Amino acid sequence: IVSREIDNELILMPIYKTNKDINKMYALNETASKMWDLIDGKLNLDEIADKLGSIYDVERDKIEADLSEFIKDMKKIKSID
Repeated sequence: IVSREIDNELILMPIYKTNKDINKMYALNETASKMWDLIDGKLNLDEIADKLGSIYDVERDKIEADLSEFIKDMKKIKSID
């Protein structure tokens, strides 16, 4: 997957063998972009949630639910394992 920031939005585009296979791009909002940046293989989910909690004034349960949903979505499009 390739990511590029365009107009303050992070765009994800899956890489395929041929151009005809490209049929979707994904635009991430600010929070999802931060989650994407933090999912680097160095931090566990609890550490990622801690970092998000230090950035955003949101209840821990909401952060964990949003992070879980984001990871599920990213696995669905095969952008993470």
